[in-house]
Amino acid sequence: MPVDASLIQILACPACHAPLDDRTADEPAELRCTSGDCGLAYPVRDGIPVLLVDEARRPA
Repeated sequence: MPVDASLIQILACPACHAPLDDRTADEPAELRCTSGDCGLAYPVRDGIPVLLVDEARRPA
């Protein structure tokens, strides 16, 4: 389930405060930090972004 576009515009990475990239059409659905230094990917479960650093994954 995609996240509303207006919500994504106001969300930021909790770790570095960079904007998030909408990757909810991909599998797994996630919001990815756009910062080159951080790059954490936050899961989206049932259309709800889980913006907890402990739940984020580091991209490979």
